[in-house]
Amino acid sequence: MHDPTPTEVLDAVGRLEAEQEMPERMRADVRLLGSLLGQVLRESGSADLYEDVERLRVATIHAYTDPSPEAFDRAARVADSFSVQRADEVARAFTCYFHLVNLAEEHHRVRVLRERDGQPERDPRGTIAGAYAELAAEVGEDAARERLQALRFHPVFTAHPTEARRRAVSTAIRRLSTLVDELGAAPESSAAQQRTTRLMLEEIDTLWRTAPIRAEKPSPTDEVRTVMAVFDDTLFTTVPEIYRRADEAIRGGIDGDQPPLVRPFVRVGTWVGGDRDGNPFVTAKVSRQAAAIASEHVLLGLERAAQRVGRGLTLDASTTPPSDELLALWERLRSADEDAAVEIAKRSPNEPHRRVVLLLSRKIAATRTRDADLAYRDPEHLLADLRIVQASLAQGGAARQAYGQLQQLIWQVETYGFHLAELEVRQHSAVHAKVLAELDAGGARSEQTEEVLEVFRAISFIQERFGPRAAGRYIVSFTQSAEDLANVHRLARYAVGEGGTPPVLDVIPLFETFADLQAAPAILAEIVDHPEFSARLEATGRRLEVMLGYSDSSKDVGPVAANLALYEAQALIAAWAQESGIELTLFHGRGGALGRGGGPANSAILAQPPHSVDGRFKLTEQGEVIFARYGDPDIAMRHVDQVAAAILTASAPSNEERNRTAAEHYADIAEVMETTSRARFFDLVKAPGFAPWFATVTPMEEVGLLALGSRPARRGLSVESLEDLRAIPWVFAWTQARINLAGWFGLGTALESVGDEARLKEAYAQWPLFRTMIDNVAMSLAKADDRIARQYLALGDREDLAQLVMDEMTLTRAWVIRIAGGDGLLANKPVLQRAVKLRSPYVDALSLLQLRALRALRDAPADLPADPEQQRLLLLSVSGVAAGLQNTG
Repeated sequence: MHDPTPTEVLDAVGRLEAEQEMPERMRADVRLLGSLLGQVLRESGSADLYEDVERLRVATIHAYTDPSPEAFDRAARVADSFSVQRADEVARAFTCYFHLVNLAEEHHRVRVLRERDGQPERDPRGTIAGAYAELAAEVGEDAARERLQALRFHPVFTAHPTEARRRAVSTAIRRLSTLVDELGAAPESSAAQQRTTRLMLEEIDTLWRTAPIRAEKPSPTDEVRTVMAVFDDTLFTTVPEIYRRADEAIRGGIDGDQPPLVRPFVRVGTWVGGDRDGNPFVTAKVSRQAAAIASEHVLLGLERAAQRVGRGLTLDASTTPPSDELLALWERLRSADEDAAVEIAKRSPNEPHRRVVLLLSRKIAATRTRDADLAYRDPEHLLADLRIVQASLAQGGAARQAYGQLQQLIWQVETYGFHLAELEVRQHSAVHAKVLAELDAGGARSEQTEEVLEVFRAISFIQERFGPRAAGRYIVSFTQSAEDLANVHRLARYAVGEGGTPPVLDVIPLFETFADLQAAPAILAEIVDHPEFSARLEATGRRLEVMLGYSDSSKDVGPVAANLALYEAQALIAAWAQESGIELTLFHGRGGALGRGGGPANSAILAQPPHSVDGRFKLTEQGEVIFARYGDPDIAMRHVDQVAAAILTASAPSNEERNRTAAEHYADIAEVMETTSRARFFDLVKAPGFAPWFATVTPMEEVGLLALGSRPARRGLSVESLEDLRAIPWVFAWTQARINLAGWFGLGTALESVGDEARLKEAYAQWPLFRTMIDNVAMSLAKADDRIARQYLALGDREDLAQLVMDEMTLTRAWVIRIAGGDGLLANKPVLQRAVKLRSPYVDALSLLQLRALRALRDAPADLPADPEQQRLLLLSVSGVAAGLQNTG
């Protein structure tokens, strides 16, 4: 075997670039950032580091384009040739490269979005305006407007440990992103361009020198502050701008002088600081702190926004006479805050609207600092004052000011209140049962019991201090009976004692396993007759939330059977809700990775059963997905626009009929797929010795050592059982091994069992659920790699299980390509295909480094502690692969 010649290398690089079909401007960004990283590596002080990185890069590119075993073996030899210290440096270099490639791709997406916005004839598909127009044509203008104004999108940010990047790394990337923007705007060969390039080198050098993995796990309050960064940087200003754009698009132009048609439809929820299922570090005290931190952020944002609006309202009373209500409001504000009123009146001698709003900003500040004399009792009182100002402006002829920036502020208050995000509590049903058994026995109370009861007192405190919307949703994970839900109300009564008033609670069942999903309709039918449930239903206009778990159901019966069971459960629950006169909101516990229900949200929404959306969609957003979807204002705007459009479209009679007809027409296929895929999945996971084998052939054990989040990776198990293994490390470990088994296993057997290729292709064209499943599996398999997967599976000394996995992968890939068409995976998704091909050879390099570390750890004597250098290399490679694949758990 010979090393590739320079000509062979150039040919390999050329083939790779040709396959990527990368837009020229994006290619230029990738090359620039890569060349700057190369300069940083050459200047790093580590002799020959750049040359070693290039050796591995060239070898993996050559192996990627040359399928021969010899090419792969050459790349593996290069990875194995480094010392552990050099392998550490090389892994960090490739991880840096991925961060830069991800940045370039995101920058290109933003550039395309901005250019598209600037086009006079924008394509309305996938926008709220386009969805509204189609809906109006189908159901009439009045009905479409009613549905638009009832629209609700409710993302819930969670603290699941799936964000492999440190916050310091994310911050450095954000700074670098700003510089890439500045470089694009600077004249060529100018001093500004030179200065920006110098600053980019500085940032890349900082990124290279920053440890990519955390030394310690973040605390729950650290996680709260991380999520707050997304709110401060993006959501606070972006969400009202989304409302504005949607309103203008629906009106067909920029008016700005009429009350908006669009009502605020985004509600933000959070489990960060509230989700205590299996996380002993989330206490009642943490929940109080989380609510206080969120309130501090939103009140500061509202205070500053009100100041900006107030300073801009320099309308003279002679041109815009104030209403009587505004003058009365001024008198009330002046008497409560006399010194400030005198000073503001001096600066705004004949500007009544300016005076009032500036005093309102002081009341918001007093609310933040807990000044009881000036503070607002709740956001509704602030909204009432702002609407007095708005009505006065409109009455005085200043409609543009009434419905301009002031309307943005009103939207912000309506969306975020004084709490920012609705804190949701989650706890396991078994914990409730254990605590109630102890309380009913009347003995001494354990520490766990006291903590569970204190949570209800914390909810009461949060509701009283920050408003009823600030907390109150209580999710019961592993709900298996109506009693599991009724237990929450019993515990709340215990918490407040005889004669006390429990907090207002919306108790939400979470159905996770295959059996629980099947039992869901019967459990719901029973619980709605429970006295406290029934009373709460009547108080809310018969509104009910039901949560569905994608992660554990997939780990329970495999991804194919889980998807079909989830669809069936939604259909049955939605039908029951319709018959019972209940306004149902289904809460989708989707992870970022495909094995946890991930994938494009808009296509998943359009594939839901009839009446399961009805203008409302709630889902979990976690880990890297939060920053990918909401970290940049332009991308966040596009994401919310697409999701809201899908929510509107999903409820259109034509879409519901399409899903209903397809589900009935292909019910026989679904039945065969469900049965055969589940049997194939059980062949694997129920095989004797599967659990320890899984822990051997993947870095599952080591994933638990990564300081990704505050929550433990397990619910206290050994590797002899998968029952209590969280779905996150289950998915994460398979992803790291380049197998992605959790996203596809069993589909090949299911399709082979159906066998009718023509009918399956027809189903792909006509059945949205099936199409979404096939497309997601195509993405999952595209990020897998046969050759590397075999290296991981060989670690386990179980050829039977390894062959089972590889056979199913081969079968699934073949069927997916046949059904979706084209000559390879993602042939019909060129942008996604390009993104995968852009990264794959470089991910291969990190996978080879991870494999050498994993082999060293597996080959070490069991009675000796793990080699810390090999362990560090493994964890560095895990972080790098996560950055390259952009899917962790």
